[in-house]
Amino acid sequence: MSVGYVTLSRQTGLMREMQTIANNIANLSTTGFRREGVVFSEHIAATPGPGGSVSMAAARARHVDLSQGAVEPTGGALDLAIQGEGFFQVQTPQGMRLTRAGAFMPNEAGDLVTPEGHLVLDEGGAPVFVPPDSGSVAVAADGTLSADGRPLGRIGLFRPADPADLQYQSGSLLQVSGELEPVDDSTVRQGFLEAANVNPVREITRMIEVQRAYELGQSFSERESDRVSKVIETLTR
Repeated sequence: MSVGYVTLSRQTGLMREMQTIANNIANLSTTGFRREGVVFSEHIAATPGPGGSVSMAAARARHVDLSQGAVEPTGGALDLAIQGEGFFQVQTPQGMRLTRAGAFMPNEAGDLVTPEGHLVLDEGGAPVFVPPDSGSVAVAADGTLSADGRPLGRIGLFRPADPADLQYQSGSLLQVSGELEPVDDSTVRQGFLEAANVNPVREITRMIEVQRAYELGQSFSERESDRVSKVIETLTR
């Protein structure tokens, strides 16, 4: 019976990894998307018999890859990309979220928002305001936003104190369960957007590996089931 549980735990983990890889590939063209990976853990328990122990694999945790994505020019005055660590902070109906997707725009009230309408926050956690009658808008490398040469505020850059606290909510929005730290050593580039940091060749290669491992486990499970059935059949004759 332990063989079945061990195989099932492994197959469940591989299926979760396959789903994660598929999500990475689906977001290849999502601005600011950070790829995810699955973290496997192992639990070893003592058992009676010659082996003396059994190992159970689990894949309940995910990690977000924080490596830099390609920065591509757009020419948009409010298209912003982060060169280095950190995230923009935005306010959503579900609470504060982080994102690397810097395609911003002013709403009717003049507040800087994401395409979904989420407010972009400054370094103090307040909405960033751009006067509707502004002629030209400039964003300095440190995130200071100016309109017609007049400074308006500084767009905040933050990172989680523990990267393991990051969890995807949807699209390029990430939720943080722990503390945030301000980032001062990164650069904001105006007129650029950051692409997803997903390497399609690596993801497809890994998908093939996981699929083969899953099929091998499935074949083993079927053979073990046949063996148990034959033993039961023999004993009940």
